[in-house]
Amino acid sequence: MLKKVKKLTKSLFRLCGLDIRRVNPTENNYGWLTKHSISSVLDIGANTGQFAQMIHKILPHAAIFSFEPIDTCYQELIKNMADVPNFRAFNYALGDTDTNMRMHVKDFTPSSSLLPMAELHVQAFPYTANEHIEVVKIRRLDEVARELDFDGNLLVKIDVQGYEDRVIRGGQSVISQAKVLIVETTFERLYDGQPLWKDIFDLLSNMGFRYMGNFSQMKSPLDGSILQADSIFIREGNQ
Repeated sequence: MLKKVKKLTKSLFRLCGLDIRRVNPTENNYGWLTKHSISSVLDIGANTGQFAQMIHKILPHAAIFSFEPIDTCYQELIKNMADVPNFRAFNYALGDTDTNMRMHVKDFTPSSSLLPMAELHVQAFPYTANEHIEVVKIRRLDEVARELDFDGNLLVKIDVQGYEDRVIRGGQSVISQAKVLIVETTFERLYDGQPLWKDIFDLLSNMGFRYMGNFSQMKSPLDGSILQADSIFIREGNQ
């Protein structure tokens, strides 16, 4: 009976020149990117390819360059993106210096960071507490860019658990040329020494970017307060 009602409803709408279809939530969140004619994507903090897989569906012709320092995640990333011809991955982190650093690798790998986890994070998300240390390679984006062949309109996504300001400072030349930035920003310190939203806002504003809102907000399960959000920045003159 329900199928018949749905079929009849669709038929009535078509008579009016309208169509009914299921809306893909991903299209709602990221479909606006298509108007920016993005040809290259820098996926900084790729984990196992969650963002890379999603953005490939939205921008199927864009070249994707993913950076992931944790070896197990990097290997999974390679597998998950194996069928994407315009994809390259790099097994190191990005920062403001070329060096090696100790990384806090969590059992829940998306929470891994080059910075120690703050107590607030552990209290809100106890399952992220267990960790081991791995030494990972760090490189500067401005240096790495000389080895890459990306061109055209650039989208940069940065999700590095508190290391965002170091990534930006180590890649100011490249990032200042980006058309769109998607940066994980934090309103309460979840890692020791990390920048907060205002710090990132000021840094990017001084580089000529305009804040355009955010999505995918993460709330504390303890009291519902907003802890993080994926903030959108557009280079001035490109709105």
